[in-house]
Amino acid sequence: MTDADDLRARTRALLAEHPPATTSKAGFLAARFDAGLAWVHYPEGLGGLGAARSLQSVVDAELAAAGAPDNDPRRIGIGLGMAAPTILAYGTEEQKRRFLRPLWLGEEVWCQLFSEPGAGSDLAALSTRAVLGDDGVWTVTGQKVWTSSAHLARWAILIARTDPAQPKHRGITYFLCDMTDPGVEVRPLRQITGEAEFNEVFLTGVRIPDSHRLGDAGDGWQVARTTLMNERVSIGGSTGGRESGMIAPLARAWRERPELRTHALHQRLVTLWVEAEVARLTGERLRQQLAVGQPGPEGSGLKLSFARLNQQISGLEVELLGEEGLLYDDWTMRRPELVNFTGRGPGYRYLRSKGNSIEGGTSEVLLNIVAERVLGLPTEPRTDKDVAWKDLAR
Repeated sequence: MTDADDLRARTRALLAEHPPATTSKAGFLAARFDAGLAWVHYPEGLGGLGAARSLQSVVDAELAAAGAPDNDPRRIGIGLGMAAPTILAYGTEEQKRRFLRPLWLGEEVWCQLFSEPGAGSDLAALSTRAVLGDDGVWTVTGQKVWTSSAHLARWAILIARTDPAQPKHRGITYFLCDMTDPGVEVRPLRQITGEAEFNEVFLTGVRIPDSHRLGDAGDGWQVARTTLMNERVSIGGSTGGRESGMIAPLARAWRERPELRTHALHQRLVTLWVEAEVARLTGERLRQQLAVGQPGPEGSGLKLSFARLNQQISGLEVELLGEEGLLYDDWTMRRPELVNFTGRGPGYRYLRSKGNSIEGGTSEVLLNIVAERVLGLPTEPRTDKDVAWKDLAR
């Protein structure tokens, strides 16, 4: 079994053979992946060594101390946090070897084609259709929305309805879609921040070979649940230290601007600071649980907390700064590569955080998941449970 000492030795050997100061970033990352030090808990040959997931921190600490480059995880977060674990869980050996290496190296950016304008929060009500032809190729037609990074992505994880005669949670199939294929059109969606970080994607007769299906035909909802649970941990689980994330600029403004302080604002700040620290520690505990199993519904609770805290913290920051907090730095229409909460002003944080209760599953849907799957409360009455999707009112 690989232990911490073995990983330290392997990491130091990597650094000796490929010194970060004289090795290109691409060359170093490729050597790291091939040495099994990318995801140590992944199988050998796929960037890992089959070690305990908790030992990844040993490798990361050694590399950080040596000034080694990373793979820009914020830019490729959808691939790392959602596509990769789903491909690992459900992909064929050929799919794993084709997609995981360029994904981790950042050579291929991924996006997620799940949400649809006609389905809203009810993802299982999706209407994008995929039909299998005699040539073994699926033809996909439909529309997706709120797609982060679609303007940058080479690949997408996609769910489509393949059997409308089945109830809505069945008859869905999961695909890996090439975003450069004919019939894929990406249009920007300008947001309240002025940026077009999200996109809408139109799929018109897009042909996807059956070899790019992930999991069994009709079993896409089960595959998608793996993606969604990883997504919520990825969004809600901060990896920073104490006083990181959205609480950081608020605490800094409080310390640097004593003339703005009031007793009432102080009480609210302390309460939010404590809640942010509790959320950070809860996220760390959840990541430790992931080391010994698959993500569960607990990630929904973490993502709920993340959305609420971000909105309350950014609101308090604007209130603390008064008229200054109402100023906005730049309304320029951009199509950014990532969300930078702390790199912009308080107005941006206030506006952008409004989307936190929608993206990655709406707070209302996540409350249902927590109620039913964590607390064990009775499920809500459903009239569509055993009704074919084609017969549902839309």
